[in-house]
Amino acid sequence: MSGTDERAAGAVGIDELLERVRSGYRRIEPQDAHEAARTGEALLVDIRYAALRDRDGLIPGAVVVERNELEWRLDPRGGHRLPEATSHDLRVVVICNEGYASSLAAESLHRLGLHRATDLIGGFQAWRAAGLPVLPAPV
Repeated sequence: MSGTDERAAGAVGIDELLERVRSGYRRIEPQDAHEAARTGEALLVDIRYAALRDRDGLIPGAVVVERNELEWRLDPRGGHRLPEATSHDLRVVVICNEGYASSLAAESLHRLGLHRATDLIGGFQAWRAAGLPVLPAPV
């Protein structure tokens, strides 16, 4: 067996990876995320790229952090952190477009020690379908 074949033998597909990642924390439904943000119990973090935010709008009160900056912005020990990222106990709800990329992002935050990080089941699209508030993107 070549080195490439040996590495591929231990590989998993994205569906299995998502299942493994999601088994490590409890995901949150849109209405519960809305309530947690409204009461100050959670920070909503929108990781959708600009074209999706421009097309579909924004969740009021959500912090926009591009996916490639997420760990730097939410690491409580980091020099580039958001003002809200003051503790590893921060409850973060990561939101992508449909709830896939956010699962991988939440798992990455867990590795940074943000043990209460989770993601929104169904992403922004589920939020909007639930009739929760959406603002138009700034022009």
